[in-house]
Amino acid sequence: MPERGASPVKATSWRATRLSSWGQALAVYRDPRVLAILFLGFSEGLPLALTGATLNVWLTEQGVSRTNIGLFALVTMPYALKFLWAPLIDRLRLPGMTRLFGRRRGWALTAQVALIAALLGLGTTDPGRDLWWTALCAVLVAFCSASQDIVVDAYRVEVLEEHQQAAGAAVLVLGYRFGMMAAGAGALYVAEFYGWRTAYEVMAGLVLVGMATILLCREPKEPPPSARERLIAEWLAHRPHLSGRSAVVLAWIYGAVVAPFAQFMERRGWMLILAFIASYKLGEVLAGQMSSTFYISLGFTKAEIATVSKLFGLWATIAGGLLGGLLVGKVGVLRGLMIGGILQMVSNAGYVFLAWSGNDVSMLAVTVAVENVCAGIATSAFVAYLSSLCNVAYTATQYALLSSLYKLGGDLFGASSGWLAERMDWVSFFLLSMAGAVPALCLLVWLMGLHRREGAAVPAQ
Repeated sequence: MPERGASPVKATSWRATRLSSWGQALAVYRDPRVLAILFLGFSEGLPLALTGATLNVWLTEQGVSRTNIGLFALVTMPYALKFLWAPLIDRLRLPGMTRLFGRRRGWALTAQVALIAALLGLGTTDPGRDLWWTALCAVLVAFCSASQDIVVDAYRVEVLEEHQQAAGAAVLVLGYRFGMMAAGAGALYVAEFYGWRTAYEVMAGLVLVGMATILLCREPKEPPPSARERLIAEWLAHRPHLSGRSAVVLAWIYGAVVAPFAQFMERRGWMLILAFIASYKLGEVLAGQMSSTFYISLGFTKAEIATVSKLFGLWATIAGGLLGGLLVGKVGVLRGLMIGGILQMVSNAGYVFLAWSGNDVSMLAVTVAVENVCAGIATSAFVAYLSSLCNVAYTATQYALLSSLYKLGGDLFGASSGWLAERMDWVSFFLLSMAGAVPALCLLVWLMGLHRREGAAVPAQ
Protein backbone atom coordinates (compact mmCIF):
# COMPACT_ATOMS: atom_id res chain seq x y z
CA MET A 1 0.00 0.00 0.00
CA PRO A 2 1.69 3.24 -1.07
CA GLU A 3 2.01 5.93 1.58
CA ARG A 4 -0.53 8.74 1.52
CA GLY A 5 1.04 11.73 -0.07
CA ALA A 6 4.07 9.77 -1.21
CA SER A 7 6.14 11.16 -3.99
CA PRO A 8 5.79 9.55 -7.41
CA VAL A 9 8.41 6.88 -6.85
CA LYS A 10 8.09 3.51 -8.49
CA ALA A 11 6.52 1.18 -5.90
CA THR A 12 5.54 -2.43 -6.20
CA SER A 13 2.00 -3.58 -5.51
CA TRP A 14 0.59 -6.71 -3.97
CA ARG A 15 1.18 -8.58 -7.19
CA ALA A 16 3.27 -8.56 -10.31
CA THR A 17 1.39 -7.27 -13.32
CA ARG A 18 -0.45 -10.05 -15.11
CA LEU A 19 0.42 -10.12 -18.78
CA SER A 20 -2.23 -10.73 -21.41
CA SER A 21 -0.42 -13.49 -23.30
CA TRP A 22 2.29 -16.11 -22.88
CA GLY A 23 4.21 -14.36 -25.66
CA GLN A 24 4.37 -11.13 -23.68
CA ALA A 25 5.45 -13.05 -20.60
CA LEU A 26 8.26 -14.70 -22.59
CA ALA A 27 9.42 -11.45 -24.25
CA VAL A 28 10.28 -9.90 -20.88
CA TYR A 29 13.26 -12.26 -20.59
CA ARG A 30 15.06 -10.46 -23.44
CA ASP A 31 15.45 -7.20 -21.52
CA PRO A 32 19.15 -6.58 -20.61
CA ARG A 33 18.15 -5.62 -17.07
CA VAL A 34 16.46 -8.98 -16.60
CA LEU A 35 19.44 -10.81 -18.10
CA ALA A 36 21.79 -9.04 -15.65
CA ILE A 37 19.79 -10.52 -12.78
CA LEU A 38 20.82 -13.98 -14.03
CA PHE A 39 24.47 -13.31 -13.15
CA LEU A 40 23.59 -11.56 -9.91
CA GLY A 41 21.52 -14.62 -9.02
CA PHE A 42 24.61 -16.75 -9.63
CA SER A 43 26.48 -14.52 -7.20
CA GLU A 44 23.76 -14.94 -4.58
CA GLY A 45 23.50 -18.72 -4.96
CA LEU A 46 27.22 -19.53 -4.94
CA PRO A 47 27.93 -19.23 -1.18
CA LEU A 48 24.81 -21.01 0.07
CA ALA A 49 25.81 -24.59 -0.78
CA LEU A 50 29.31 -23.93 0.55
CA THR A 51 27.81 -23.54 4.02
CA GLY A 52 25.05 -26.08 3.36
CA ALA A 53 24.86 -29.24 1.25
CA THR A 54 28.48 -29.18 0.02
CA LEU A 55 29.81 -28.48 3.50
CA ASN A 56 27.60 -31.32 4.81
CA VAL A 57 29.36 -33.78 2.48
CA TRP A 58 32.71 -32.60 3.86
CA LEU A 59 31.43 -32.98 7.43
CA THR A 60 30.05 -36.46 6.72
CA GLU A 61 33.38 -37.57 5.26
CA GLN A 62 35.12 -36.35 8.40
CA GLY A 63 32.86 -38.47 10.63
CA VAL A 64 30.78 -35.64 12.08
CA SER A 65 27.55 -36.97 13.63
CA ARG A 66 24.17 -36.44 12.00
CA THR A 67 23.03 -34.37 14.98
CA ASN A 68 25.95 -31.97 14.54
CA ILE A 69 25.39 -31.84 10.78
CA GLY A 70 21.80 -30.87 11.44
CA LEU A 71 22.91 -28.20 13.91
CA PHE A 72 25.15 -26.76 11.19
CA ALA A 73 21.95 -25.31 9.73
CA LEU A 74 22.42 -22.64 12.41
CA VAL A 75 25.67 -21.37 10.86
CA THR A 76 23.52 -19.78 8.16
CA MET A 77 21.61 -17.76 10.78
CA PRO A 78 23.01 -14.47 9.35
CA TYR A 79 20.63 -14.98 6.41
CA ALA A 80 17.77 -14.94 8.92
CA LEU A 81 19.10 -11.93 10.86
CA LYS A 82 20.20 -9.74 7.97
CA PHE A 83 17.32 -7.33 8.58
CA LEU A 84 19.29 -6.13 11.63
CA TRP A 85 22.00 -4.49 9.53
CA ALA A 86 19.98 -3.98 6.33
CA PRO A 87 19.11 -0.38 7.36
CA LEU A 88 22.84 0.43 7.42
CA ILE A 89 23.33 -0.99 3.93
CA ASP A 90 20.18 0.77 2.75
CA ARG A 91 21.19 4.24 3.94
CA LEU A 92 24.84 4.37 5.09
CA ARG A 93 27.31 5.70 2.54
CA LEU A 94 30.69 3.98 2.35
CA PRO A 95 33.65 6.37 2.17
CA GLY A 96 35.10 6.27 -1.33
CA MET A 97 33.03 3.30 -2.55
CA THR A 98 29.71 5.16 -2.66
CA ARG A 99 31.29 8.11 -4.45
CA LEU A 100 33.00 5.88 -7.04
CA PHE A 101 30.31 3.27 -7.66
CA GLY A 102 27.06 4.50 -6.11
CA ARG A 103 25.01 3.43 -3.12
CA ARG A 104 24.07 -0.09 -4.24
CA ARG A 105 27.13 -1.02 -6.28
CA GLY A 106 29.57 0.27 -3.65
CA TRP A 107 28.07 -1.94 -0.96
CA ALA A 108 27.85 -4.93 -3.32
CA LEU A 109 31.53 -4.78 -4.23
CA THR A 110 32.54 -4.39 -0.58
CA ALA A 111 30.49 -7.42 0.46
CA GLN A 112 31.91 -9.50 -2.39
CA VAL A 113 35.54 -8.75 -1.49
CA ALA A 114 34.81 -9.78 2.11
CA LEU A 115 33.09 -12.94 0.84
CA ILE A 116 36.18 -14.00 -1.10
CA ALA A 117 38.30 -13.65 2.04
CA ALA A 118 35.80 -15.63 4.14
CA LEU A 119 35.64 -18.50 1.63
CA LEU A 120 39.41 -18.75 1.52
CA GLY A 121 39.42 -18.91 5.32
CA LEU A 122 36.79 -21.66 5.44
CA GLY A 123 38.81 -23.77 3.00
CA THR A 124 41.79 -23.79 5.38
CA THR A 125 39.85 -25.38 8.27
CA ASP A 126 39.75 -29.06 9.31
CA PRO A 127 36.27 -30.05 10.55
CA GLY A 128 37.53 -33.44 11.72
CA ARG A 129 39.89 -31.81 14.24
CA ASP A 130 38.36 -28.42 15.06
CA LEU A 131 34.67 -28.32 14.24
CA TRP A 132 34.15 -25.02 16.06
CA TRP A 133 36.67 -23.22 13.83
CA THR A 134 34.92 -24.58 10.75
CA ALA A 135 31.59 -23.38 12.14
CA LEU A 136 32.99 -19.88 12.83
CA CYS A 137 34.37 -19.52 9.31
CA ALA A 138 31.07 -20.78 7.88
CA VAL A 139 29.22 -18.09 9.88
CA LEU A 140 31.54 -15.44 8.42
CA VAL A 141 30.83 -16.71 4.89
CA ALA A 142 27.09 -16.59 5.61
CA PHE A 143 27.37 -13.04 7.00
CA CYS A 144 29.21 -11.73 3.93
CA SER A 145 26.85 -13.60 1.63
CA ALA A 146 23.77 -12.26 3.43
CA SER A 147 25.15 -8.74 3.13
CA GLN A 148 25.60 -9.26 -0.61
CA ASP A 149 22.02 -10.56 -0.81
CA ILE A 150 20.67 -7.40 0.83
CA VAL A 151 22.23 -5.25 -1.89
CA VAL A 152 21.49 -7.52 -4.85
CA ASP A 153 17.84 -8.03 -3.89
CA ALA A 154 17.34 -4.31 -3.43
CA TYR A 155 19.02 -3.62 -6.77
CA ARG A 156 16.78 -6.16 -8.53
CA VAL A 157 13.55 -4.70 -7.15
CA GLU A 158 14.63 -1.13 -7.91
CA VAL A 159 15.99 -1.59 -11.43
CA LEU A 160 13.11 -3.69 -12.84
CA GLU A 161 9.70 -2.40 -13.82
CA GLU A 162 6.62 -3.89 -12.18
CA HIS A 163 5.76 -6.09 -15.16
CA GLN A 164 9.33 -7.47 -15.11
CA GLN A 165 9.33 -8.59 -11.48
CA ALA A 166 8.06 -12.13 -12.19
CA ALA A 167 10.65 -12.66 -14.94
CA GLY A 168 13.30 -11.14 -12.68
CA ALA A 169 12.35 -13.60 -9.96
CA ALA A 170 12.58 -16.49 -12.43
CA VAL A 171 16.03 -15.60 -13.77
CA LEU A 172 17.20 -14.90 -10.22
CA VAL A 173 16.21 -18.46 -9.31
CA LEU A 174 17.87 -19.71 -12.49
CA GLY A 175 21.13 -17.89 -11.75
CA TYR A 176 20.87 -18.90 -8.11
CA ARG A 177 20.75 -22.54 -9.14
CA PHE A 178 23.70 -22.08 -11.48
CA GLY A 179 25.59 -20.72 -8.49
CA MET A 180 24.49 -23.64 -6.34
CA MET A 181 25.52 -26.05 -9.10
CA ALA A 182 28.98 -24.50 -9.21
CA ALA A 183 29.23 -24.70 -5.42
CA GLY A 184 27.64 -28.15 -5.43
CA ALA A 185 28.71 -30.31 -8.35
CA GLY A 186 31.68 -28.10 -9.18
CA ALA A 187 33.03 -28.06 -5.64
CA LEU A 188 32.48 -31.81 -5.22
CA TYR A 189 34.36 -32.60 -8.42
CA VAL A 190 37.26 -30.36 -7.43
CA ALA A 191 37.28 -31.81 -3.92
CA GLU A 192 37.27 -35.36 -5.33
CA PHE A 193 40.49 -34.79 -7.25
CA TYR A 194 42.27 -31.89 -5.55
CA GLY A 195 40.92 -31.69 -2.00
CA TRP A 196 38.55 -29.44 -0.12
CA ARG A 197 40.89 -26.48 0.29
CA THR A 198 41.36 -26.16 -3.47
CA ALA A 199 37.60 -26.51 -3.94
CA TYR A 200 36.92 -23.52 -1.71
CA GLU A 201 39.68 -21.50 -3.39
CA VAL A 202 38.08 -22.10 -6.78
CA MET A 203 34.68 -21.09 -5.41
CA ALA A 204 36.18 -17.89 -4.01
CA GLY A 205 37.43 -17.09 -7.50
CA LEU A 206 33.92 -17.48 -8.93
CA VAL A 207 32.72 -14.58 -6.77
CA LEU A 208 34.40 -12.44 -9.45
CA VAL A 209 31.41 -13.19 -11.72
CA GLY A 210 29.18 -11.17 -9.42
CA MET A 211 31.74 -8.40 -9.11
CA ALA A 212 32.06 -8.08 -12.89
CA THR A 213 28.27 -7.93 -13.25
CA ILE A 214 28.00 -5.16 -10.65
CA LEU A 215 30.69 -3.15 -12.44
CA LEU A 216 28.89 -3.50 -15.79
CA CYS A 217 25.44 -2.62 -14.41
CA ARG A 218 24.19 0.90 -13.93
CA GLU A 219 23.36 2.29 -10.50
CA PRO A 220 19.58 2.55 -9.98
CA LYS A 221 18.20 6.02 -9.36
CA GLU A 222 17.98 6.82 -5.67
CA PRO A 223 14.37 7.61 -4.69
CA PRO A 224 13.55 10.95 -3.03
CA PRO A 225 12.60 11.05 0.68
CA SER A 226 9.27 9.43 1.43
CA ALA A 227 6.26 11.21 2.90
CA ARG A 228 7.11 9.79 6.31
CA GLU A 229 10.62 11.22 6.17
CA ARG A 230 9.35 14.63 5.09
CA LEU A 231 6.95 14.64 8.03
CA ILE A 232 9.68 13.81 10.54
CA ALA A 233 11.85 16.55 9.01
CA GLU A 234 9.01 19.06 9.51
CA TRP A 235 8.49 17.80 13.07
CA LEU A 236 12.18 18.30 13.89
CA ALA A 237 12.21 21.73 12.27
CA HIS A 238 9.65 22.94 14.84
CA ARG A 239 11.82 21.78 17.75
CA PRO A 240 14.93 24.00 17.94
CA HIS A 241 16.41 21.96 20.81
CA LEU A 242 16.71 19.02 18.36
CA SER A 243 18.46 20.99 15.63
CA GLY A 244 21.90 20.46 14.17
CA ARG A 245 23.60 17.09 14.47
CA SER A 246 20.87 15.71 16.74
CA ALA A 247 18.22 16.38 14.11
CA VAL A 248 20.33 14.75 11.40
CA VAL A 249 20.88 11.62 13.52
CA LEU A 250 17.23 11.34 14.57
CA ALA A 251 16.00 11.83 11.00
CA TRP A 252 18.46 9.21 9.73
CA ILE A 253 17.42 6.66 12.37
CA TYR A 254 13.75 7.25 11.64
CA GLY A 255 14.17 6.97 7.88
CA ALA A 256 16.47 3.94 8.02
CA VAL A 257 14.96 1.92 10.87
CA VAL A 258 11.48 3.07 11.90
CA ALA A 259 9.83 4.08 8.62
CA PRO A 260 10.40 0.80 6.69
CA PHE A 261 8.73 -1.29 9.38
CA ALA A 262 5.98 1.22 10.12
CA GLN A 263 5.09 1.45 6.43
CA PHE A 264 4.90 -2.34 6.10
CA MET A 265 2.68 -2.66 9.19
CA GLU A 266 0.10 -0.41 7.56
CA ARG A 267 -0.86 -3.38 5.41
CA ARG A 268 -4.02 -5.18 6.43
CA GLY A 269 -3.15 -8.68 7.61
CA TRP A 270 0.58 -7.97 7.90
CA MET A 271 1.04 -10.51 10.71
CA LEU A 272 -0.63 -13.15 8.56
CA ILE A 273 1.72 -12.27 5.71
CA LEU A 274 4.79 -12.68 7.94
CA ALA A 275 3.57 -16.03 9.27
CA PHE A 276 3.03 -17.26 5.72
CA ILE A 277 6.48 -16.13 4.61
CA ALA A 278 8.13 -17.87 7.56
CA SER A 279 6.40 -21.17 6.86
CA TYR A 280 6.09 -21.40 3.05
CA LYS A 281 9.18 -23.55 2.43
CA LEU A 282 9.50 -25.46 5.72
CA GLY A 283 8.89 -28.86 4.14
CA GLU A 284 11.46 -28.27 1.43
CA VAL A 285 14.03 -27.05 3.97
CA LEU A 286 13.56 -30.05 6.24
CA ALA A 287 14.13 -32.49 3.39
CA GLY A 288 16.90 -30.49 1.75
CA GLN A 289 19.00 -30.15 4.90
CA MET A 290 19.48 -33.92 5.10
CA SER A 291 19.40 -34.78 1.38
CA SER A 292 23.19 -35.09 0.97
CA THR A 293 23.46 -37.26 4.10
CA PHE A 294 20.53 -39.34 2.81
CA TYR A 295 22.22 -39.93 -0.55
CA ILE A 296 25.48 -40.97 1.10
CA SER A 297 23.64 -43.33 3.47
CA LEU A 298 22.20 -45.10 0.41
CA GLY A 299 25.71 -45.68 -0.91
CA PHE A 300 25.87 -43.05 -3.67
CA THR A 301 29.36 -41.69 -4.38
CA LYS A 302 30.29 -38.01 -4.50
CA ALA A 303 30.59 -38.25 -8.27
CA GLU A 304 27.08 -39.73 -8.57
CA ILE A 305 25.65 -37.08 -6.26
CA ALA A 306 27.41 -34.34 -8.23
CA THR A 307 26.30 -35.68 -11.62
CA VAL A 308 22.70 -36.46 -10.79
CA SER A 309 21.76 -34.16 -7.93
CA LYS A 310 23.72 -31.12 -9.10
CA LEU A 311 24.30 -31.28 -12.87
CA PHE A 312 21.25 -33.21 -14.06
CA GLY A 313 19.12 -31.52 -11.43
CA LEU A 314 20.18 -28.11 -12.70
CA TRP A 315 18.31 -28.54 -15.97
CA ALA A 316 15.18 -29.54 -14.10
CA THR A 317 15.56 -26.42 -11.98
CA ILE A 318 16.02 -24.27 -15.10
CA ALA A 319 12.78 -25.65 -16.50
CA GLY A 320 10.99 -25.15 -13.20
CA GLY A 321 12.29 -21.62 -12.64
CA LEU A 322 11.42 -20.39 -16.13
CA LEU A 323 8.04 -22.11 -16.00
CA GLY A 324 7.43 -20.48 -12.63
CA GLY A 325 8.21 -17.04 -14.07
CA LEU A 326 5.84 -17.58 -16.98
CA LEU A 327 3.19 -18.98 -14.65
CA VAL A 328 3.30 -16.01 -12.30
CA GLY A 329 3.31 -13.57 -15.21
CA LYS A 330 0.20 -15.21 -16.63
CA VAL A 331 -1.91 -16.26 -13.62
CA GLY A 332 -0.65 -13.92 -10.90
CA VAL A 333 1.39 -14.29 -7.74
CA LEU A 334 -1.06 -15.90 -5.33
CA ARG A 335 -2.16 -18.59 -7.73
CA GLY A 336 1.48 -19.24 -8.55
CA LEU A 337 2.22 -19.57 -4.83
CA MET A 338 -0.60 -22.06 -4.36
CA ILE A 339 0.40 -24.18 -7.35
CA GLY A 340 4.08 -24.08 -6.35
CA GLY A 341 3.33 -24.88 -2.71
CA ILE A 342 1.30 -27.96 -3.59
CA LEU A 343 3.92 -29.13 -6.08
CA GLN A 344 6.85 -28.78 -3.67
CA MET A 345 4.92 -30.69 -1.01
CA VAL A 346 4.11 -33.55 -3.39
CA SER A 347 7.66 -33.62 -4.77
CA ASN A 348 9.06 -34.74 -1.40
CA ALA A 349 7.34 -38.07 -2.00
CA GLY A 350 10.19 -38.78 -4.42
CA TYR A 351 12.53 -39.15 -1.45
CA VAL A 352 10.18 -41.76 0.00
CA PHE A 353 10.30 -43.81 -3.20
CA LEU A 354 14.08 -43.43 -3.34
CA ALA A 355 14.35 -44.71 0.24
CA TRP A 356 12.36 -47.78 -0.79
CA SER A 357 14.44 -48.27 -3.97
CA GLY A 358 17.84 -47.95 -2.30
CA ASN A 359 20.99 -47.39 -4.36
CA ASP A 360 19.29 -46.86 -7.73
CA VAL A 361 20.77 -44.08 -9.86
CA SER A 362 17.77 -43.93 -12.18
CA MET A 363 15.41 -43.44 -9.23
CA LEU A 364 17.76 -40.80 -7.86
CA ALA A 365 17.50 -38.98 -11.19
CA VAL A 366 13.69 -39.09 -11.14
CA THR A 367 13.59 -37.86 -7.54
CA VAL A 368 15.97 -34.98 -8.25
CA ALA A 369 14.19 -33.98 -11.46
CA VAL A 370 10.74 -33.83 -9.88
CA GLU A 371 11.94 -32.05 -6.75
CA ASN A 372 13.91 -29.42 -8.66
CA VAL A 373 11.16 -28.61 -11.18
CA CYS A 374 8.63 -28.17 -8.39
CA ALA A 375 11.02 -26.18 -6.21
CA GLY A 376 11.85 -23.90 -9.15
CA ILE A 377 8.19 -23.10 -9.74
CA ALA A 378 7.54 -22.44 -6.04
CA THR A 379 10.65 -20.31 -5.57
CA SER A 380 9.92 -18.09 -8.59
CA ALA A 381 6.44 -17.38 -7.27
CA PHE A 382 7.78 -16.80 -3.74
CA VAL A 383 10.49 -14.35 -4.80
CA ALA A 384 8.01 -12.43 -6.96
CA TYR A 385 5.66 -12.24 -3.96
CA LEU A 386 8.36 -10.90 -1.64
CA SER A 387 9.36 -8.33 -4.26
CA SER A 388 5.76 -7.19 -4.65
CA LEU A 389 5.55 -6.38 -0.94
CA CYS A 390 8.42 -3.88 -0.95
CA ASN A 391 8.13 -0.11 -1.10
CA VAL A 392 11.00 1.16 -3.23
CA ALA A 393 11.82 3.86 -0.68
CA TYR A 394 12.86 1.08 1.73
CA THR A 395 13.71 -1.78 -0.61
CA ALA A 396 16.79 -3.21 1.07
CA THR A 397 15.38 -3.12 4.59
CA GLN A 398 11.94 -4.47 3.77
CA TYR A 399 13.16 -7.24 1.46
CA ALA A 400 15.80 -8.21 4.04
CA LEU A 401 13.11 -8.44 6.72
CA LEU A 402 10.83 -10.60 4.59
CA SER A 403 13.55 -12.93 3.33
CA SER A 404 15.01 -13.12 6.85
CA LEU A 405 11.72 -14.41 8.20
CA TYR A 406 11.68 -17.14 5.56
CA LYS A 407 15.26 -18.08 6.42
CA LEU A 408 14.68 -17.95 10.17
CA GLY A 409 11.77 -20.36 9.92
CA GLY A 410 13.88 -22.67 7.76
CA ASP A 411 16.91 -22.50 10.06
CA LEU A 412 14.97 -23.30 13.21
CA PHE A 413 13.06 -26.10 11.52
CA GLY A 414 16.08 -27.38 9.61
CA ALA A 415 18.25 -27.47 12.74
CA SER A 416 16.07 -30.27 14.06
CA SER A 417 16.40 -32.31 10.85
CA GLY A 418 19.46 -34.29 11.97
CA TRP A 419 17.93 -35.06 15.36
CA LEU A 420 14.74 -36.29 13.68
CA ALA A 421 16.65 -38.30 11.05
CA GLU A 422 18.57 -40.16 13.76
CA ARG A 423 15.33 -41.15 15.48
CA MET A 424 13.21 -41.99 12.45
CA ASP A 425 13.65 -44.13 9.38
CA TRP A 426 14.09 -42.22 6.14
CA VAL A 427 10.56 -42.95 4.87
CA SER A 428 8.95 -41.50 8.01
CA PHE A 429 11.30 -38.54 7.94
CA PHE A 430 10.38 -37.51 4.40
CA LEU A 431 6.67 -38.07 5.03
CA LEU A 432 7.05 -35.63 7.91
CA SER A 433 8.72 -33.16 5.55
CA MET A 434 5.63 -33.31 3.33
CA ALA A 435 3.43 -32.46 6.31
CA GLY A 436 5.63 -29.42 6.96
CA ALA A 437 4.16 -27.71 3.88
CA VAL A 438 0.55 -27.88 5.09
CA PRO A 439 0.49 -24.89 7.52
CA ALA A 440 1.67 -22.44 4.83
CA LEU A 441 -0.94 -23.63 2.35
CA CYS A 442 -3.65 -23.08 4.97
CA LEU A 443 -2.32 -19.57 5.61
CA LEU A 444 -2.27 -18.89 1.88
CA VAL A 445 -5.95 -19.84 1.56
CA TRP A 446 -6.72 -17.44 4.40
CA LEU A 447 -4.62 -14.71 2.78
CA MET A 448 -6.38 -15.08 -0.56
CA GLY A 449 -9.73 -14.90 1.22
CA LEU A 450 -8.67 -11.74 3.02
CA HIS A 451 -7.94 -9.99 -0.27
CA ARG A 452 -11.20 -11.13 -1.76
CA ARG A 453 -13.10 -9.68 1.18
CA GLU A 454 -11.27 -6.39 0.75
CA GLY A 455 -12.28 -6.34 -2.91
CA ALA A 456 -8.61 -6.22 -3.98
CA ALA A 457 -7.45 -7.47 -7.35
CA VAL A 458 -6.29 -10.85 -6.16
CA PRO A 459 -3.85 -12.66 -8.50
CA ALA A 460 -5.71 -15.92 -7.98
CA GLN A 461 -8.77 -14.55 -9.64
